[in-house]
Amino acid sequence: MRKQFLVFPLLVLGIVGVYAFRGLSIDGSSAPSVLIGQEAPAIELGAVPGYPGPFGQEAFGGEVTLVNIWGSWCIYCLYEHPVLLEMQSEGVLIYGIAWNDAPDDAAAWLERHGSPFAAVGLDPEGYAVAQFGVTGAPETFVIDKEGVVRFRYVGPISERDWRRVIKPLIADLENESASS
Repeated sequence: MRKQFLVFPLLVLGIVGVYAFRGLSIDGSSAPSVLIGQEAPAIELGAVPGYPGPFGQEAFGGEVTLVNIWGSWCIYCLYEHPVLLEMQSEGVLIYGIAWNDAPDDAAAWLERHGSPFAAVGLDPEGYAVAQFGVTGAPETFVIDKEGVVRFRYVGPISERDWRRVIKPLIADLENESASS
């Protein structure tokens, strides 16, 4: 009888272990979005004090653009920030949306860490990020020259992901538009 009591917990632990290891193998960085292939959402945002802005949907067109959703409260945004600065130094046009932030907090964060953004809008209530279907910060969207959302990246962009995923995508989108 005692052996049966020992087998049940081991069986449950084994099942939980299988699901846990399966979950670790899921890559959430490239997440599907209903916006892929659709025009970028029509948004109008106020500016973060002391930084270029505001911006709206008219910013998404003419050049391949990234829209990065971040917050001064977001620890993963701090991890990603040096990569965004590098991307900007390599000529990538990035617009930022400060999500769920107070204007002074967002401005102080950018002052302390630098701004990679051509313009940065303030979305204190989360209305703009809801139109993008954002589930958390950071998230980044790649928008083509026609203003169409082509890619969604969930989570902090690492140096590796910038080099292997996003940079080649931007190059392809720039070449695609040039050859049309």
